[in-house]
Amino acid sequence: MSTLVIVESPTKARTIRNFLPSTYRVEASMGHVRDLPSSAEEIPEAVKGEKWAQLGVNVEADFEPLYVIPKDKKKIVKELKDALKDATELILATDEDREGESISWHLLQILKPKVPIKRMVFHEITREAIRDALTHCRDIDNRVVQAQETRRILDRLVGYTLSPLLWKKIAWGLSAGRVQSVAVRLLVRRERERRAFRQGSYWDLKALLEKGKISFDAKLVTVGNVKVANGSDFDENTGQIIAGRRVLLLNEEQARALLSRIQNKPWTVGNIEERPVTRKPSPPFTTSTLQQEANRKLRLGARETMRIAQSLYERGFITYMRTDSVHLSEQAIAAARSCVQELYGSEYLSPQPRKYTTKSKGAQEAHEAIRPAGSTFRTPQQTGLDGIDFRLYDLIWKRTVASQMADSRQTHVTVQTQVEDAGFRSSGKRIDFPGFLRAYVEGSDDPNAALEDQEVILPALKVGDKPNCKDLEAVGHETQPPARYTEASLVKMLESEGVGRPSTYASIIGTIVDRGYAKLIANALIPTFTAFAVTTLLETHFPDLVDTGFTSRMEQTLDEIATGEAKWLPYLQKFYTGETGLATQVKEQESQIDAKVARTVVLENITAKVCIGKFGAYLESESEEGLVKASIPQDLTPADLDPEQVEFLLKQKTEGPEKLGLHPETGEPIYVLIGSYGPYVQLGEVSETNKKPKRASLPKGTDKDSVTLDMAVSLLTLPRLLGTHPETGAKVQANLGMYGPYVVHDQGKVGKDYRSIKPPDDVLTITLDRALEMLAQPKAARGSSKTATPLKELGAHPESGELINVYDGRYGPYVKHGDINASLAKDESVENFTLQKALDLLAAKEAAGGGKSSSKSKKSTKTAAAKSETATKKTTTAKKTTAAKSETAAKKTTAKKTETAAKKTTAKKTATATTAKKTTKSS
Repeated sequence: MSTLVIVESPTKARTIRNFLPSTYRVEASMGHVRDLPSSAEEIPEAVKGEKWAQLGVNVEADFEPLYVIPKDKKKIVKELKDALKDATELILATDEDREGESISWHLLQILKPKVPIKRMVFHEITREAIRDALTHCRDIDNRVVQAQETRRILDRLVGYTLSPLLWKKIAWGLSAGRVQSVAVRLLVRRERERRAFRQGSYWDLKALLEKGKISFDAKLVTVGNVKVANGSDFDENTGQIIAGRRVLLLNEEQARALLSRIQNKPWTVGNIEERPVTRKPSPPFTTSTLQQEANRKLRLGARETMRIAQSLYERGFITYMRTDSVHLSEQAIAAARSCVQELYGSEYLSPQPRKYTTKSKGAQEAHEAIRPAGSTFRTPQQTGLDGIDFRLYDLIWKRTVASQMADSRQTHVTVQTQVEDAGFRSSGKRIDFPGFLRAYVEGSDDPNAALEDQEVILPALKVGDKPNCKDLEAVGHETQPPARYTEASLVKMLESEGVGRPSTYASIIGTIVDRGYAKLIANALIPTFTAFAVTTLLETHFPDLVDTGFTSRMEQTLDEIATGEAKWLPYLQKFYTGETGLATQVKEQESQIDAKVARTVVLENITAKVCIGKFGAYLESESEEGLVKASIPQDLTPADLDPEQVEFLLKQKTEGPEKLGLHPETGEPIYVLIGSYGPYVQLGEVSETNKKPKRASLPKGTDKDSVTLDMAVSLLTLPRLLGTHPETGAKVQANLGMYGPYVVHDQGKVGKDYRSIKPPDDVLTITLDRALEMLAQPKAARGSSKTATPLKELGAHPESGELINVYDGRYGPYVKHGDINASLAKDESVENFTLQKALDLLAAKEAAGGGKSSSKSKKSTKTAAAKSETATKKTTTAKKTTAAKSETAAKKTTAKKTETAAKKTTAKKTATATTAKKTTKSS
C-alpha cells in the first residue's frame, strides 16, 4: 500500500518527506498545472475560431473558463499521472489558502484519480504539524475554489478587455489590471500632489541650554504669546499660511533680530509637565506587515520578501507566510512566553498571555500569523541560517516573541522656558521600563520619527530654575512635498483601503515596475509619464475601475462568494455584460477616445506637449521652423520636469548642443547634452566619419550648468587606468557606471572585482594606492547602506591571520572575525578597544553559539593562512604591521610554492594569485 502526496514545490516536498513513513511518496506540481491560455498558441484548435477564445473565458456560456495545460507543465502532469498509477491513496497537500485550494482542485480535474482522495492542510512544516494534519484531512472546499476561480476570471476580463484598448490608444505592450491600475493611480495622485506643491519657508530659533552640566535643546514656540509658524501651518497648494491660522511667520531678518534682542537675557523655567505613556507591542506579522517591515528595516522589496519567506516556510523555519490573521495558537503563545522567560526574565513577560484578533472581515487566508515554526521557537542563532534568510527569520522571531512581552513604560517630559517674551519648549523621554522594546522596535515610514527605544534625557529641573544658554541660533526651514510611496507605504495604503489581497501585493508591485509604470529609486516608487497617460485615460473613461472604493467593494464581494454569501455567476454577468457592463463600456468609449489626446500628458506650467511614443516620453512643440520633438531623459520624472529643462531640451534639438570649448589636445569641440539616460559630455560632432563620438555621463547629482571644460576633459578620460595590481599584474581602473563611480580590478576571463567610490573619494582623482586599499576591503553586504570601511583596524587573528576590525553597525560598533560578529559594550570606547579585548569578546560569542559554523570558519581560515602568501600580502595595503605578522606565518608553508611560481610565466602567476584569492574568499 502506498500513498501519493502532492505539494507545490520540490523544497516543500523534500521537507515533508522527512516527516512521513516510507510508504508515502511526495511529489511536486511546481505550482499550477493548468490555467487560462497565456498566448494564442495555447488555445486549442477546436475553439480558435471562437470570438471569445483570446479572452480565455466563454462569456456567452456562463463565463466558462478555458483551462489549458501549458507546455512546460505537460511533463510534470505525465509524471504525476504515472506516480498515481502505483498509489492506493492520493493526498493533496497544497497550501491552505485560496490559491492552494485551487491548485488541488485543478490537480483533481486533470488526474481524475480512481483511488480515495484526501485534502491535507497545515500552516507549518514540522513533524508534529504534518502528523497531526494526516489525522485531520478533509474534502476540497468548493466554495473557496469558486471564489478563487471568480477572482481569476474577473482579473482576466479586466486585463484582457482594457489592455488592447491601451495598445491602440497609447502604446503597445501596456497592461491594465483590477488592482494594478488602482495602485498605479495612487502613485500618480501622489506625484500630482508633489507637482502641485508650493514650497513655503519659515524661520525659528534653536537654543542649547545647560543645567547642572547637562545640556538640552529648546525650540522657539511663541513670541508674545502668539504661536510661531511651523511646517504644519502651511497650505501645500499655495506655499502660504493656511487661511484663518493665527500664527507668527518669522523671516530671516525677524528671526535674527529676535536672536539679538534675547541673546544675553536670563532664561527661566516656566512650566514642567510629565506625562506617563504605556506602549503595547505590535501584533505578530501578517503578510502585509511583514512586507512593510522588511522593506523599512531590511530594504527588501515585497517580491524578495515573499521569496525568502516562502523558502523559510518550505524548509520548516516559519509558519505559512500568506495570511491576514494576527492570531497565535496556544502552542505559539506558550513557545513565545517560554523564550521571554528564558532570555529576558519573568519581569519582561506580559502578566497574561496576549491574544490578538484580526479586525478585517476578509482575514481568512490562513488561521495564524507568521511566526517561527514548532512548539518551541529556535532562536535565530540556533537555526544555522545566514545572510538575508537569517535576517528575515530574526525579524519574525523578534516580532513574535515581543508580542508576548510586557508593556513599555515611558515618561514624556515637556519643559517650557521663557526669555523675555519668547517662549521655548524642550521635550524629553525617559524609559522607566523597556518591556517589549528589549526585543523589538517597530520601524516607521517617517525617517524623522524618533525610535521608541531612544531616550531623550533632560536634567532635573523645577519651575523657577534659570538654565544657562550655551548657544542660540536662527534656523531656516522649507516645507517639503508629500513623500513618495515606498513599497512599504504603498502596501499599507492598499491594505487600509481594502484593495486587493495582501498575498498579491508583491506581484502587483513587481508588475508595476516591470511594465514601466514606476521606477524604484532609493526605495521610492516614482510613476513614469506612461503611468500618467494610462491613469488619465482610465480616470476619464472608466472611473470606477480605478476608484479605491469600487475596488474595495469588489474585493468584499469576492470574499462573500468564498463564504457562500454571494453568487458568482450573477456578479460576473452584472460586471461584464449588460448595458453598464465593462464590455459595453469599452465598445462605447473606444470611438470617443482620441489616441493623440490619450498619448499626451498635461502638466501645469509646461507649454510644450509631453507625449508617449514608441521609445518613451518626448516633448513636442511648435516653432517657426515647424514641429520640434525632443526625447525626455528616462530618469526625469513628471514631478521634476520644469520649464527650464523643457526649454533646454527643445533648444538642444533646434540649435544643437551647448559647446563648452575645445579639447586642449585634439582641438575637437566638447558639448554638453541631455539624452535618454540623462546629461553627458561629448567629444566632437556626429558625422559620417565619426558616427559614435566619445561620450561620458555626468556623475550623479552633477548639474549640467556646473560642468566646466576641465571637468568635461577629465570625464572623457574615463575609464582611467590607475595602474596594475601588484599581485596579479592585472589593470586597475576607475570609471562611472549605472550605479555610480567605481574602481575595478580586471583580471579578464578570471573575473572582475568592483568597489564603489564614495565621497570624499572622487572618480577623477582617486589614486592607485587608494584603489588597492578599497579592493583589499571586504565587499559591503548586499542591500546594506553601510560601507565596508572599518572604524578601527585592530590587527591579525593569532590563528587565522585574518584582520580583525571594528565596524559601525545598525545597533552600534561591533567587532568582526569571519562569520562571527560581536557588539561592543555600550560604555566601551572604540578608540581604546584593543585586539586582546576583541579576541575575548569573539571567544565569548563563539562559546555562546554566535556565528555560523564557527569551527568550520576556524578550519577554513587556517587553511587560507597556510596556503596563501598572496592573500597575506593583500593585507599589507590595509596595515603594514598586520602584514608583517601574517607574511611570516604564511611563508613557512608556501616558500616552495612561491619559489616555483616565480619561475613560471606571468600568466601562471596570475592564475596562482587568483587561486589564492579564491581560497581567502572561502575562508
